Amino acid sequence: MKKETFVQPDPQSWMEKFHFSIPIKVRYCETDMLGHVNNVSYFMYFEQGRIEYFENLELTEDLFSEKTVSVVADLECQYLAQIYLKDPLKLHVRVAKIGRSSMDIQYALAAHGQLKAAGRGTIVLMDTKSGKSTPIPESAREIIRSFEGNALTES
Repeated sequence: MKKETFVQPDPQSWMEKFHFSIPIKVRYCETDMLGHVNNVSYFMYFEQGRIEYFENLELTEDLFSEKTVSVVADLECQYLAQIYLKDPLKLHVRVAKIGRSSMDIQYALAAHGQLKAAGRGTIVLMDTKSGKSTPIPESAREIIRSFEGNALTES
């Protein structure tokens, strides 16, 4: 059964929507006995990229404080090609959609100019006292809107 992909309309056009990326150095402990990057490692790369994305936009205080915290509501990875220990990886991160209290974030993991994996996930801003979702501050929304431009969808 083939799963519907969020990589639309095609991998090249989809990757052109990303404005932020970081290099990823694969560590030996992230590989399996065949020298492939272990499937769990991709999610660690996504987390690192997501944090660095928010740090780059100076949003960590808006999204991670004593009053609020961002939690992962769902996360998925589509494995498109094998990655090996020595591959020079670049992880691209973007906010694709922003709602009242949540964001859909996409990830593109590439090596040698080829898309190796595509990821997406939803994070929700939570109030630490109530444990309930809370609106994303307008100041953070404006920074994300400005950075992402026309590629951002709002709901």
